[in-house]
Amino acid sequence: MAPDPGAALRVFDAVKALAFIGDLSMGQPTDHSLRTAWLAAQCARAAGADDATRGAAIEASLLRWSGCTANASGFADVLGDDVGGREAMLAQRPDWAQPLAAQGGVSAALTPLAQIHCEVSGEVARMLGLAHDTQATLRHIFEAWDGGGMPDQLAGDAVPLAVYWVALAGDLEIFARVYGVDDALQLIAQRANARYPAALAALADAHGRQWLAELDALEPAQFDDALLTPRMSETTSPELIADVIDLKLPWMTGYSRAVAATAAQCCAQLIADPLAQQRVYRAGLLHGIGRAAVPNVLWNTPGRLPASAWERVRLVPYWTARAGRQTGALADAAALASYAYERGDGSGYFRGVALDALSLEARVLAASVAWGALRAARPWRAALGVEPAAQTMRDEAALGRFDVQVVDALLACVREPGAAPRVSNVAPRRQPSGVRLSARETDVLRSISRGASNKEVARELTLSPSTVRTHVESVFRKLECSTRAAATLKASALGLL
Repeated sequence: MAPDPGAALRVFDAVKALAFIGDLSMGQPTDHSLRTAWLAAQCARAAGADDATRGAAIEASLLRWSGCTANASGFADVLGDDVGGREAMLAQRPDWAQPLAAQGGVSAALTPLAQIHCEVSGEVARMLGLAHDTQATLRHIFEAWDGGGMPDQLAGDAVPLAVYWVALAGDLEIFARVYGVDDALQLIAQRANARYPAALAALADAHGRQWLAELDALEPAQFDDALLTPRMSETTSPELIADVIDLKLPWMTGYSRAVAATAAQCCAQLIADPLAQQRVYRAGLLHGIGRAAVPNVLWNTPGRLPASAWERVRLVPYWTARAGRQTGALADAAALASYAYERGDGSGYFRGVALDALSLEARVLAASVAWGALRAARPWRAALGVEPAAQTMRDEAALGRFDVQVVDALLACVREPGAAPRVSNVAPRRQPSGVRLSARETDVLRSISRGASNKEVARELTLSPSTVRTHVESVFRKLECSTRAAATLKASALGLL
């Protein structure tokens, strides 16, 4: 039987894609979360944890940075560089917190960001159908043994045990890589009875060297064998990955889904093979993975980027290609997604290949990404209307940058959409049931999901700020969340945006 273009995928493959995005967001090597998960499993086993609790530690390690795109804008505000700043924070580099002094210190500046992160990562776990223990661990992932953590200042046994194992594993992986094993164990000892209980720090002192040696000897396939939990053997929707990608920049809300839908429609006009349609659709969802590696300050630049910044942007599809190496069933789609910015005249990136080196699928994707970008507002320009965008696509095709046949098919789809191909025959989404928003609540939600403040929404919709606040509170109540990022994620999954 022919596969559906939007067929469900294994939760484990989605989790690995989200782990990759999180590692890029935090300025970490792209195997950091995999290595942390393996170390967390060793910590849990040494502490005598049962299989379920050990599984929660593994799953939470892989997803602990899944809220990073959601608060990237906030970190850019407080640290300047959301990627480099978070790398310095994790490594505890000297003076990493200096920019926070003028903002009331670490706790005042970062607690709201921790709240966003924890709510979103917990929601991601819920959407993936992972166990309550995993969700609870992620919702408290920054709490500490001594009560000095975030966002709720829980302490001791009030914090899920897996939080401590994940924290210790993450510290061991990062500190050993940055400072060497001896210094790593000293830093962990200094955090005993603060970040985690002293008994857990003692386990690291006793076994840390051996764990790291075994970890370094593992082959990629051995990670899968060690980290695959029963819950991650189930299936989920690929669209969640796109939603997490787009959270990094509020003005990109819904962009990856739109690109995927356009690409699927265009592909169906040109390619009859259902497998090709599936790859193109998923590639549309995934094409922005590498965006996580670029600081928000560059994406939000209103004018022309300097050469040094442009070089970082050119690496976006390179990182997307790298993601394909560790995402299982998504590997082919991620590889295709890495061609999203190539152009037929060789002027694209990162490979700079010409038309004869681009498959028809790659040509469809590149044109669909370009169309989606032209039709959406960006910090450096307004959105183009249908006719100006269509003329731009034709002009680019005439210059050899896009395939003329593909552009013709794409424009036919967007002018006369008709019935879109079936692209979401997936496992039932685990969403709150019966969510009903009024038309005005939907308008407000759509505006705040794109980064507008209450005052900006009030001006845009000709409402009073107090009325906007009332609508926001109602939306949060109905969606069972407390942050705009979580509301955006849930609403995207429910098709409310």
